Amino acid sequence: MKKRVWVLFGGVLALALAMAGLVANDLLKGDGLVHTEPSEFAPIVVFEEHGERCMNFNEIEGGGRQTCIQLNDPEKMVFEYTRLMMSALFVNPEPKNVLIIGLGGGTLPQALHKVLPAATIDSVEIDPAVVKVAQRYFGYQLGPRQRVFVEDGRAFVERALQEGRRYDMVMLDAFDADYIPAHLLTLEFFEQIRGVLSPDGVVVGNSFAQSHMYERESATYAAAFGDFFNLRAGLEGNRVIIATVGELPDESEVRRNAALLAKRLRPFGIDAESIVDAFMVYSQLPGLQTPLRDARPALQ
Repeated sequence: MKKRVWVLFGGVLALALAMAGLVANDLLKGDGLVHTEPSEFAPIVVFEEHGERCMNFNEIEGGGRQTCIQLNDPEKMVFEYTRLMMSALFVNPEPKNVLIIGLGGGTLPQALHKVLPAATIDSVEIDPAVVKVAQRYFGYQLGPRQRVFVEDGRAFVERALQEGRRYDMVMLDAFDADYIPAHLLTLEFFEQIRGVLSPDGVVVGNSFAQSHMYERESATYAAAFGDFFNLRAGLEGNRVIIATVGELPDESEVRRNAALLAKRLRPFGIDAESIVDAFMVYSQLPGLQTPLRDARPALQ
């Protein structure tokens, strides 16, 4: 009898020690903290919760998670805005060269590489620490058609423009801890983006649906590209803008392209048919809002 009691007590003791070890581990990790990467811009925090691994700037508790993946299904996109950005393929379904400004964990370039294995995808990220974290913790892999450039996105675009390089699609997904960097949100910058796009090129930008800058951002896109598709991701407070160098395709063309891509996009959690319903044309009436411009030095 004593032996059986000891075995039971020993099992409870072992379980208690194991649980204490797990608690200690969690305390050491900071309640889900996986890694903190130093950076000259803002510390990059990698943490896990609810079966997801996420990246944030500065702290776990802060809003505006930069990237999340499902640990049991890394291909499936967690954020609605990334699924909406991928729907730019409904406007240009077979881009050969894609430029992405803002890497995060590499969700968009990795998905595009799988959907379009023959395309060359150039990602530009100003912070080398973000690239390191994307590779180590989010599965971002480089290759001959999957390239990354560590520099400011606008400087990259200006050089590409000078060298005569062209892209069929440009994706703008650059955020700091607060908002889109101001120099990546002006008419002058969008005109540079237009300059590096091919004749059937598409630009897709991620922004906020509730921003106080909403109307002026819209006016800036409209000044550079004319009418654009305005897609809202209501639950997350994002909106995605899809604009073109030429005329916007009509609804039938968008639906046709979506149907052709539906099977390839399904592993990423993208319901092509339902996203088409979110394609709304935004027409900016001239003169109602002033486009955002580069800051100009004061007159001496």
